[in-house]
Amino acid sequence: MDKNILAAIIGLDKAIAFCSVKKLNFAFQALNRHKFMLSCHQFALHQADHNPILQSNYRPANHHPEIEEHMNNQNAPLSAVIVPVTPLQQNCCLIWCTKTMKAAIIDPGGDIPNILQAIKETGVIPEKIVLTHGHIDHAGGAAALKEELGLDIIGPHEDDLFLLESLADTGAQYGIHDARNCTSDQWLNEGDVLRVGEVNFDILHCPGHSPGSVVFVNKEIKLAIVGDVLFAGSIGRSDLPRGNHEQLINSIKDKLLPLEDDVTFVCGHGPTSTIGQERASNPFLQGV
Repeated sequence: MDKNILAAIIGLDKAIAFCSVKKLNFAFQALNRHKFMLSCHQFALHQADHNPILQSNYRPANHHPEIEEHMNNQNAPLSAVIVPVTPLQQNCCLIWCTKTMKAAIIDPGGDIPNILQAIKETGVIPEKIVLTHGHIDHAGGAAALKEELGLDIIGPHEDDLFLLESLADTGAQYGIHDARNCTSDQWLNEGDVLRVGEVNFDILHCPGHSPGSVVFVNKEIKLAIVGDVLFAGSIGRSDLPRGNHEQLINSIKDKLLPLEDDVTFVCGHGPTSTIGQERASNPFLQGV
């Protein structure tokens, strides 16, 4: 089977299976919205074994676990919630510095009311919208959120401008009729730094899934946010406009695999994994 087709099937399966909010403490405090809990399944996600400060959990609908307790526990430098958005259940991440409570919204593809609810319930101070790349499920809601909150859009790399300028048309093709075109207020390049309060992420330009895909890495926290470059057990599609399979593999080989085995990454769909796990078992990376 063609690797692009296999990657798409694996990614779609994860997008459907992991259609509830994932709690990670570091990471990801559960925000359980009734809409996300409909038809969800219970899974014991494996990321809890990867990092002692990562947990996974599912809660009944309308139960908001330990938000107040979390606000009184500032030991970890970074916290976040994942809010699945769009019919593709893309992992929109609300991340914040626990010392300053300043936050970034990463990849607001749509479902803006749910993202705003996450901001309200966590009590964070949003200061920027950040994009890993320009595909509809990651960037379709960025213009609306910018208008709502008055924030700049940061990223991705400028090579994804053509995608951002066609979001409305792409959304119509996928039945996402509230998607709007946008542009970046600050393009990101290899070697730049993304600051979220007092927490810094290095920027890696990782083309292949899209030409302007970027990855955010904090080596001290051992966390990477990779968009659709790499998944648990799979890789991003490269058959979309200006995608390139060889370029994608080289991005993963040259930029992500050099990271330490215990670096946990959050991807655009499905569960988290670690660099070591993917190095050892990802079928697309064997022999790379």
